[in-house]
Amino acid sequence: MSTRSSLCAVAALLIGALALAGPAAAASATPVAADVFTLSVGRIAASLSALTGLIGSVCAGIALARTTGRGRLAVWVGRNGAATALVTGLIAMTVGGTVAATAKGGLGTGNGLGGAYVAVLLGLVAVTLGRLARTRSHQTR
Repeated sequence: MSTRSSLCAVAALLIGALALAGPAAAASATPVAADVFTLSVGRIAASLSALTGLIGSVCAGIALARTTGRGRLAVWVGRNGAATALVTGLIAMTVGGTVAATAKGGLGTGNGLGGAYVAVLLGLVAVTLGRLARTRSHQTR
């Protein structure tokens, strides 16, 4: 495992761990409608999980490019790009789903519901592309 892929995996796992800590704190706080610039626990958790899903989607896309033989960034992700995408995608979907399920109110209330939807979508993309890259890498061996 190269140093760059290790750093990518560690960064994704740290962001995922921070995103998992948000919903636990959100359960104890009473949500209220927030101002546009106010950072609530739901917004922070949803944003971090969306970022985790985005990292997973990028790693999956690069890993998929590696299996097809295109792209120079494939060396950066290494062999573990598909596995990183699967793990970060599952984390993003789990945290996003938890924030969406516990958010009181609708979109625009400051509870992170919009970010949770984005996190679930990006997590689904990461898992789908990561699974495709993993399948293709096993076929080429």
